[in-house]
Amino acid sequence: MRKKDLIDAVVERSGHKRRDVKAVIENTLAVLGEALAEDREMNLPPFAKLKVQRVKQQQSARVIVAKLRQQTKSGKDAAE
Repeated sequence: MRKKDLIDAVVERSGHKRRDVKAVIENTLAVLGEALAEDREMNLPPFAKLKVQRVKQQQSARVIVAKLRQQTKSGKDAAE
C-alpha cells in the first residue's frame, strides 16, 4: 500500500474531504517516522505493536529490523 492508497481508503471509509485526510495522514506518518528514528516501541491497536530489534546505519539510509505483533480476532475474543 502506498500513501495515496491509504489516503483514498481513509477518504472512502470516513467520508471526509481528501485535503483534510491527506494532512492528517501526512502528519501521522511524520510522527510515526520520528518515533522509529528514536527507536521507540509503539503500541497502536488495531494496527500492531512494534518493537525495534536492530538498527544498522548505511551510507544512504538506516536499516531497521523490527518486530510487529498484530493481535488476531480469535486472540482478542479468547482474552474476553
